[in-house]
Amino acid sequence: MNEYFVSQRLTMRPQSVHDAEALFEAYSDVDLMRYWSSGPHTTLAETRAYLGERDGDPKWRGWTIALKGDDRAIGTMGAGEVRPGVAEIGYLLVRRHWGQGYAREAVTRLLDLLLLEEGWRRACADTDPDNEASNALLRALGFRREGHLRGEWETHIGVRDSYIWGLLRDEWVGRG
Repeated sequence: MNEYFVSQRLTMRPQSVHDAEALFEAYSDVDLMRYWSSGPHTTLAETRAYLGERDGDPKWRGWTIALKGDDRAIGTMGAGEVRPGVAEIGYLLVRRHWGQGYAREAVTRLLDLLLLEEGWRRACADTDPDNEASNALLRALGFRREGHLRGEWETHIGVRDSYIWGLLRDEWVGRG
């Protein structure tokens, strides 16, 4: 079910290896990738391979975020089935598009798709405690921090803790 969906300013379309050139700007950004599950990419081929790996996972759906009227990728987001009825989300936005509300708009629309249109009962996210921007976005969208896992991930920056965030469909329906 990799479909297109839109928000006020954005189009979310199925992710493609063809987006690698535009997304390499984000995946090669050392500071942006600090809290990602893998280190910064050093070549465009590495970004192509990474996007290709996601294509082959039947439990993971990925979308490219683009401005309406412009097909060039400005970010990416995805949702994966953790267990029946529970979707984990992830997102990344090219740095020069930060500060304009695009991440909030895209993730809001993704949550509408998952929780309201498709009927998932829960959305969750896993973030590094030091990733202040991502943690603030999840909090602003109504996610609750449900756990702090110590020493959870061994990453390119060392062993890291993890915050587990959760949002129930009923909480999303009742927001605002």
